[in-house]
Amino acid sequence: MDREQLYKFFEGTASVEEGLNIKSWVESSAENEQAFYDERKMFDALLLHSNVLRDSVSCDNEEESMPSKPIRRTILKMEWLKMVGVVLLTLSINYFYQQYKESLYAQSMNIISVPAGQRANITLPDGSNVWLNARTTMQYANSFNRNERVVILKGEAYFDVAKDKKHPFIVQTEKYDVEVLGTQFNVSAYPGEEEFETALIHGSVKINLQADPCKSIKLVPDQKAVLKDGKLEITKLDDCDSYRWKEGLICFKDKSFLDMMKCFEQYYGVQIIVNNKEALKYYYTGKFRQADGIDYALNILQKDINIKYEKTDDGSIIHIN
Repeated sequence: MDREQLYKFFEGTASVEEGLNIKSWVESSAENEQAFYDERKMFDALLLHSNVLRDSVSCDNEEESMPSKPIRRTILKMEWLKMVGVVLLTLSINYFYQQYKESLYAQSMNIISVPAGQRANITLPDGSNVWLNARTTMQYANSFNRNERVVILKGEAYFDVAKDKKHPFIVQTEKYDVEVLGTQFNVSAYPGEEEFETALIHGSVKINLQADPCKSIKLVPDQKAVLKDGKLEITKLDDCDSYRWKEGLICFKDKSFLDMMKCFEQYYGVQIIVNNKEALKYYYTGKFRQADGIDYALNILQKDINIKYEKTDDGSIIHIN
């Protein structure tokens, strides 16, 4: 890439077409990305250096117009200016490097968000198929599958990963990273909640603790890892119906009423307050269609349990009485 075009881009005088060309060039390889950052560092260094010199000359001219000072004081002043210039230069380079890196990262990411009560199905550039549950966000880079296969997940997703031994598939969540080569598995990791679960249907997965990558566990088919009391526990996967959400079904097998309400909160993005303590003794097995909505589900439950519910005007809070 021509240095003059890059400097026009740094100055903010490049055209939209030139900017898109530079963005495409940077994303084409890791070497180009590094060259872009190196040129930006040089540009910032030259820019700040010229500013520091101009300020220094201005200060020197002021000194000449004033009565003479002791030579030692002048020398100390020049040394102080040099020190300030070095500090400012270092801070400026680090700041602009980080800013441009974050800006470029944001521009090169694909972000898919699924609203409450909905689900979505997408195919990634490597051929992997992903179902995203309600209130879920997933991000992946435009360079996905060139150097690595990494997705950032906030919520719940079902993955059918295309095999590629050279590029492991990694799902990053707030607490754990799930790494695979080619398999089918479900990950539930909604942000701000203590719950985390990975269920393996086919293949194999490795779960790494972000705080300590050396600590990891492996799953075999029909196993799931569930976070309990701050630790991952491996249990047998004896009910796959709970992962039929990708078919639009909310399935319960011997679930407590409170756990059911928590599921509804996740799917529909509402807050449910249970005031009826008798309802907490109830366990339920059955299925609901996600598209039918929470009112339909609660009306069905009313036939079996003596409950009533009220919603706030905006529908964001539901009281179970």
